[in-house]
Formats: sequence, structure tokens, C-alpha cells
Amino acid sequence: MIYLDNNATTAIDPLVADVIAAEFRRGPANPSSQHAIGRSSSDRLDDAIQRIGACLGSDLSLPGGARLITTSGGTESNNLALAGLAAPDSPLIVSSIEHASVIAFAQLAQQQGRRVHFLPVTPDGVVRLDVLQETLATLDADQAVVSVMSANNETGVVQPIGEIAQACRQAGALLHVDATQSIGKLPATVNQIPAAAITITPHKFHGPAGVGALWIDAGIKLRPLLYGGEQQLVTRPGTEPVALILGMAKALEIAVEKQSVACQRMVSQRDQFEAALRRECAGLLIHGQNEKRLPGTSCVSFAGTDRQSMLMALDFAGVACSSGSACSSGSSPPSHVLLAMGCPEWAVESAIRFSLSRFSTDEEIAESVDRICRVYNRLRS
Repeated sequence: MIYLDNNATTAIDPLVADVIAAEFRRGPANPSSQHAIGRSSSDRLDDAIQRIGACLGSDLSLPGGARLITTSGGTESNNLALAGLAAPDSPLIVSSIEHASVIAFAQLAQQQGRRVHFLPVTPDGVVRLDVLQETLATLDADQAVVSVMSANNETGVVQPIGEIAQACRQAGALLHVDATQSIGKLPATVNQIPAAAITITPHKFHGPAGVGALWIDAGIKLRPLLYGGEQQLVTRPGTEPVALILGMAKALEIAVEKQSVACQRMVSQRDQFEAALRRECAGLLIHGQNEKRLPGTSCVSFAGTDRQSMLMALDFAGVACSSGSACSSGSSPPSHVLLAMGCPEWAVESAIRFSLSRFSTDEEIAESVDRICRVYNRLRS
């Protein structure tokens, strides 16, 4: 099986697995316990968090400075940011191409009476900055929350976070960035992702699943979603999974260290992949190809087929891919991202996402093109 679904989740790096296994072998670890074993695990936890901050270019040791809230993953981090960054009745502005954990939260908040605005995107999948500016101008934007992902999980299109952050600062709004897909693939420091809050998910960069984080800028207050403990200054109660957090720190260090070389290689592999598909398969549409994209993401529509038939046939042919976000691909509904981009019906109904990682090989790319084209030409005929 050739694995081309890395935007859904990645293989854990063996070095990261070793760190996690070593921590589990230490025995019980509850950082809140006052005995020596608990204090030791608390020290290791604090060290891991400081290392994560160093990777992000953020000193997390300063009193009253930036903080890192550890969570169960990206979905919880996104929900925590949208619910806790401002008052429950504050305006909420999200793009129409966000991850389901943001879209679903916004839709529920709207049903409950919160003022919610969904930003449109261009046909290439870029958030409309002009509409954001107009929306902020018509609102009492002070303490409004804006949520825009750094790069789209389906098309890979990178969003203009710098300009969005500037618009939010000028209007007094708080920006949350879901950086789930970009960290480890693009520069990861808070200077490149200027925001009040940033979501981090390590299983997207060869770290463990079941853990995530929300970076909070200095001076930003956050209301908790959960209650029942004093961990993390009561912001996110619950016993911290020390082994997974140590794994997250290790995975981020490796990702940052290898980011430049891995990015260049994945861009080359993606371009070779798309060029070969164009040569061998007629009637393809590659979404977002005119915009800056994540290095290893290709969202391709195959004219004359439907996505479910392609997915099943590719699975039998030994190519693991998806029809969009892994959070919804089990039922394979039409992509809300491509619908927001105004794509024609045939393109929405036939879209498949392929995503590489730093572990992808040139041999796998060449073989996958052969398998994909054989499947496509057979189904189309």
C-alpha cells in the first residue's frame, strides 16, 4: 500500500516513538502529584513545553507571557479558542473553508444566537481579505474573534495570514489560526503566524495522535471549556499525558530541523506527481494550482468519474488517499471547501486528495501515478 493521505495523519517518526515508549516505561506519571515521582514527571513536562516554545520562537517561561495549553488534539484546541477567546456573545468570523471543528462550532454558535459571519474565498481557494475588512468595519469588532486556517487541509492553499492578522489588529479583533496543516511543512514561528492563538496538532508532522496544543499570546485571557481540576492554571483541567507531550515536543523539534530540506523534496515530488498525472490522464483539474500551496498536497478532480468509485478502486489498487477531510470522508459528502470555491459539480463530485510526507519516496510517487492512471482510465472508459 502506498500511503498518500498524510494530511489526515502521518506515520509516527521512530525517534518520537522511542521517546514515548521510554516515558511509558518509567511507570506512573501524574505531574500534579506532590511526591517525588509526580515532581519528576512535572519537570519533564515543563521541559517539553519549553522546547515546544523554542521551536515556535516563543519564550514560554516568562511570567505573564505567552502560554501553551495542551489538549487532546486539533479539534479541542479549535473549539477552546473559538469558545474562550472572547465573550460568548462576541462576533465570530470564520472562513467558509475551515476544518469541520471550526465550521460546526460556528454553525452551532449561530443557532444559539451568536453573531457569526462566514468569509467567502476566491475560485483558487484564498480567503477574501477585502470581505474580512468590510465585515470588521460593520461590526463592533472590539474583542471579535476571527478564525482562519494557515493552509487548507483539502487543497493545500496557503492563506494570507500576515494581512489577515494586520486587519484584525487594526480592528481590535482577536485572530485564531488553525496551523494544523502548516507546522512542520512551512516555517513555524509565531512571527510567521502572528495571532492571539494558534492550534498545533502533532500527528500531522509525524508525532502522536491524541494530543495537541493551543498557543496563547501574552495578555490573552482564555475561558475554559472543561471544569474539575486545577491543571494548566484551570484553563484546561485534566491529567496531562506526559508521554504524548514529550512525543509532541520531539516531533516538532525534528519537523523544524528538517523543514527546509523536506519542503524542497516534497515540492519536487508533488510537481512530478502532478506533471505525470497530466501526461497520462486526460481531463484533470488540479485545485489551487495557481496559488502558493503546502509542499505535498494535490487535490485533483478526475472528469468522468465519481470520488467514491475512485477511492474504492484506488484502495484495491494499493493507493491510500481521501476525498477530503478525514473527519468526514467516511460518508464522503461533497467537499464544502470546493463548494465554497465555486467549483463545477463534476469537479466537486470527482475530487480526490493526495498528500505526501517527508517519508514519501520517489519510487512510491512514480508507482502511484501508474496505479492512479490505470484505475482512472478503466473507470472512465
